[in-house]
Amino acid sequence: MAFSWTKDLETGNAQIDTEHKELIQAINNLLEACSSGKGRNEIANTVDFLNQYTKTHFAHEQILQQKYKYPDFENHKKYHEGFIKVVEDFTTRLKANGPTIQLVGEINMQLGSWLINHIKREDVKVAKHILQQGK
Repeated sequence: MAFSWTKDLETGNAQIDTEHKELIQAINNLLEACSSGKGRNEIANTVDFLNQYTKTHFAHEQILQQKYKYPDFENHKKYHEGFIKVVEDFTTRLKANGPTIQLVGEINMQLGSWLINHIKREDVKVAKHILQQGK
């Protein structure tokens, strides 16, 4: 099941929304590859992309949070650090065991679901805070 970009995922920040769309698209690309029997070939590309891009994206979000003095910055940063560890774990497992079907499924469900929930629960709070600052 592909993840769809919906209005409730919009933060109102063009850079952050664009980066969120990139992350969701990477996971959807893996899902599409799986449905066409090419998931094992695509998994390394997806994991490499997520490993790099999540760190870049989270850094951008954290800069905004600090700039606008987001009051829950430390907790939000911990969510990001946890997600990075999960992606790094997938990288380690991929290198150790190769592209297993189980790993592909876990990446799709854990990372996609985490990302959607994080945007809806946490990132919208950040966006609301920034808007309240009148910026």
